[in-house]
Amino acid sequence: MTDVLINGEKKYNLDIADRGLQYGDGLFETIAVTSGRAVFISRHLDRLQRGCKQLFIPYPGDNILLSEIDLLLEGTESAVLKIQITRGQGGRGYRQPEIVEPTRILSLYPFPIFPECYKQEGVRVRFCSGRLSSNPRLAGIKHTNRLEQVLARAEWVSESIQEGLMFDQQGHLVEGTMSNVFMVKDGMVLTPLLENCGVAGIIRGIILEYGADHGFHVEPQLLTKEHLYQADEVFLTNSIIGIWPVSHLDNYSLSVGAVTHQINQCLDQLKTQDIQL
Repeated sequence: MTDVLINGEKKYNLDIADRGLQYGDGLFETIAVTSGRAVFISRHLDRLQRGCKQLFIPYPGDNILLSEIDLLLEGTESAVLKIQITRGQGGRGYRQPEIVEPTRILSLYPFPIFPECYKQEGVRVRFCSGRLSSNPRLAGIKHTNRLEQVLARAEWVSESIQEGLMFDQQGHLVEGTMSNVFMVKDGMVLTPLLENCGVAGIIRGIILEYGADHGFHVEPQLLTKEHLYQADEVFLTNSIIGIWPVSHLDNYSLSVGAVTHQINQCLDQLKTQDIQL
């Protein structure tokens, strides 16, 4: 199995002048591979293209990326696919090169095996002390500078805690270190606004888009820690974990409720439909 492609070639060396390495000047997508198919690939590529537009990086095009994905996934049933697009090579200094030739890096990793209880009984999360900075120009996209998440994840080592929740400078809930956050209150499904920071996750987008079709009122709002303590249910989402209910916020216990399980079932159906297309 070929596990890395750089600009369509099987190799493992990257030029040290690449701006992705020098400055985190790029974007990435993390995609679940199931039954040999990259799940929700069209949504991932759409977000990647939007991010390239925001950062003024030429987008390589769906055809090139899909062709390289097919090559990389040959003979693979289950994996995690990572796509990185950087601004490519450049001289020393922040100024962008006059001619931008993006670097494409596609890599495969084993799909993590999570305990089944995470999905059924819920996970423990903590509140991170580090606050996210505000930058509307970067809000929503998945850029390669993740230092805030790296520092937040370093706040705990306990294996009993699966995620940490992050807030902005004003104390508003934004996301987890690796996930988006939802809460359920009186039947309404709420998720943080991401106008100033945070990643607009693929699963988050699907829930926002399809929630009403499946009988759920889903709405982005300004949320705080106090809102979470008043929630009937809380759950986390990303493309690899899918949906994890939250059973504990620090030492505060939560019920794993019916709404979370129903949304999980709807997501499983949409995944099945996607890989059968």
